[in-house]
Amino acid sequence: MLIVLKPGVTQDEIDHIVEKIKSLKLNPHVSTGVQRTIITVIGDEDIIREQPLEALAGVESVKSILRPFKLVSKETHPDRTVIKVGDVEIGGPRVVVMAGPCAVEGEAAVVEHARMIKKAGAKMFRAGAFKPRTSPYSFQGYGREGVMFMVAARQETGLPFVTEVMDPRDVEFLAEHADMMQIGTRNMQNYNLLKEVGRMRTPVLLKRGMNATINEFLMSAEYILAQGNRNVILCPRGIRTFEDITRNTLDAGAVPVVKELSHLPVICDPSHAMGIRDYVIPAGLAYIAAGADGLIVEAHPNPEDATSDGQQTVNYEQLTDLIARVNKVAKAIGRDCY
Repeated sequence: MLIVLKPGVTQDEIDHIVEKIKSLKLNPHVSTGVQRTIITVIGDEDIIREQPLEALAGVESVKSILRPFKLVSKETHPDRTVIKVGDVEIGGPRVVVMAGPCAVEGEAAVVEHARMIKKAGAKMFRAGAFKPRTSPYSFQGYGREGVMFMVAARQETGLPFVTEVMDPRDVEFLAEHADMMQIGTRNMQNYNLLKEVGRMRTPVLLKRGMNATINEFLMSAEYILAQGNRNVILCPRGIRTFEDITRNTLDAGAVPVVKELSHLPVICDPSHAMGIRDYVIPAGLAYIAAGADGLIVEAHPNPEDATSDGQQTVNYEQLTDLIARVNKVAKAIGRDCY
């Protein structure tokens, strides 16, 4: 249920409405926009209907929310959300590029990789300390030690970093050390993990499940927001279809749909969408042209020597070229690039 407040509503009136909702054992979420303040009420709608909430001072109207995802929906938050990660704003007028290797490869290597992506013009560093692999015999990552390698790279370069979390037991550790936590495609519907990152306030990059519909994707984001963490970024990364030439099928069409349905920022992953290095740049540009707020790309000084996913990893020259082209596309559609 949505409670739309009148223009000029006072903070005392807002506080009174919130306390009234809480007294009914319902959960209020206040969203303050440019023109309107909206309170989203989560809980038994029969209880809400029985209450004369329209009579409360400051209330303009009470409406039902049509979408199953309440907090993620633009119905409850008409203004676009902008999330700050370090000094980088995601979801604002400027497009952001994040880059780095698939996996952390040791402290010295991570610092070298972070320096490379900073020189190329990327504004955030990415690498996996915990690696979900199809085979239990493949390299599984450096774990918490790898996270601390990324902390050292941040100290050296000033770049904020994002890394994947796989286990609820690691969430608090990553929330303390990482600038942003990533939920990978395999964990998009790991609801216990979603709830745990939702209890933190560290930004979360939520990747679309490889077989997930857009509604399922947005409902997973709802799990995080429902726990109180509003700092969620949606990440289309290709979906699995009958096509077998590329790793996945590019889901650029999901970007305008998601941005129409939700106020959350969208960062796309062309590396996993295509799985082939030569296709990463055109796929990334397609995502930006479709309205994405940025890209997360796998990059390495020597992709052939990368510990994992070398076939879809761009080198320094390709990353520099991608960022230059992203800048041009961003300007062509009325945006800018960091």
